[in-house]
Amino acid sequence: MNSDKQRKIHVLLLSIVTIVFIWSIIKPKSYLDWLAEVSPAVVIIIIMIATYKKFRFTTLSYIIIALLAILTFIGGHYTYSEVPLFNWIKDEFDLQRNNYDRLGHFLKGLGAIVVREILLSFTPLKKGAWLSSITISIMLAIAALYEIIEWLSTKVSKGGQGSKDFLGMQGDIWDAQWDMFLELVGSILTIIIFTKLHDKLLRKKSDQTK
Repeated sequence: MNSDKQRKIHVLLLSIVTIVFIWSIIKPKSYLDWLAEVSPAVVIIIIMIATYKKFRFTTLSYIIIALLAILTFIGGHYTYSEVPLFNWIKDEFDLQRNNYDRLGHFLKGLGAIVVREILLSFTPLKKGAWLSSITISIMLAIAALYEIIEWLSTKVSKGGQGSKDFLGMQGDIWDAQWDMFLELVGSILTIIIFTKLHDKLLRKKSDQTK
């Protein structure tokens, strides 16, 4: 895939993400919760755009970033515990909770590819077991940090409705542990499934920059 074609794909991804972002900001359930949910994704996208000419990720990484941003914008619009499709699944299959947040945390494990690419590009780490282990550890640390931020939000707002929507625990006292576990599993599976493809794309990117 040549550089011009890749750039067109990247622009298309950004356009789709922008459309979903605009939709998400129109009458969300709570603007405060929306802001808390989408802010990290928006910051990451801004950084990606600002550094695009200096450093370009593989298209796989951009696809992952776009997917995770879209999932975040949807969750921010409805709140993670009230996404309609998953409410329907909950009712249809008599589940105890809306599992959109469970899916979201599992899919966040895809971010391991982005972290892996950053480590290969900006650190002395080489491909192999250590790289995979450190990548997965960073993903678990990010998941834990997010849970700490959610916990702190309840302390700042003193358990208000906004913090409850942000937490999305739905009565599960082990929600934080589940979220971290699912992101860990997602990260491990991502490394197992996508490493060979990622390495191939990295080689192609390296050849294009020579």
